[in-house]
Amino acid sequence: MTEDHHQAVSPLRRRMIDDMTIRGFTPGTQRGYIRAVRDFTAFLGRSPDQGDAEDLRRYQLHMRSAGASASSMNSAVSGVRFFFAVTLGRTDAAVGMTGVREPHKLPVLLSPAEIGRLLDAAPGLKYKAALSVAYGAGLRASEVISLKVTDIDSTRMVLRVEQGKGHKDRYAMLPAALLELLRAWWRAGRDQSVMRPGGWLFPGRNPVDPLTTRQLRRAFHAAREAAGIDKRVSLHTLRHCFATHLLEQQVDIRVIQVLLGHNKLETTARYSQVASTTLRAVESPLERLATMTRPPG
Repeated sequence: MTEDHHQAVSPLRRRMIDDMTIRGFTPGTQRGYIRAVRDFTAFLGRSPDQGDAEDLRRYQLHMRSAGASASSMNSAVSGVRFFFAVTLGRTDAAVGMTGVREPHKLPVLLSPAEIGRLLDAAPGLKYKAALSVAYGAGLRASEVISLKVTDIDSTRMVLRVEQGKGHKDRYAMLPAALLELLRAWWRAGRDQSVMRPGGWLFPGRNPVDPLTTRQLRRAFHAAREAAGIDKRVSLHTLRHCFATHLLEQQVDIRVIQVLLGHNKLETTARYSQVASTTLRAVESPLERLATMTRPPG
């Protein structure tokens, strides 16, 4: 987490921030790591560098007893481990803390028809275009709001995604229908004087700033409710649906891997577990039993 007022930051925290900055950690990761150390400090009741392996073990047990989720515990482990191993140069966290196995859950999906209803119910053209990018190009929320007008390459029909997850640039697909929608939004935004040359594709309330992920999430849930969809889904569901629907269209999974920006094929392969065409392609043993026991006509 970057700090504007160095004098208000303790030397220990400043060193940790510098260590994270050197390694190119994103602002979100830095905030999470700082929060993890702050929470450990509150539990310890003294400066975090005075803790030892037993204190770290007790803290992890405390989190578990308090009902912390596996993801929350793993985030805390990552932040505190970095503080001890890198900032302090100690191995206590490696001894006193351990990662927690997270339960494997399949994502809840929307059908193409439900996606269509949701997009039509979006609160305004800007949000319809932004949500359509999330589904039509498979982008993460942070990638959608970071798009600039110049990232649209209508000649090659691609979207340039700069510094997505893992600090990687990549190209995403730009379907013709999505391009037309983005052009309609660009014309509307220009008429509203919110589109600036080379500026954000989806400006926030102040055109100098981009739309926030929070605003985009709110628009998603407003559209979901307006569309009468009662499934427990989130904005990230649109990316899950992009991958699963492509798989159901028989698109090669390695192509989907590239479009999603996944490093490992195993990450993409999980969508084969929820693709309905994969399930329908297998004949149930019950079907064979019914055939064998059916009386001759």
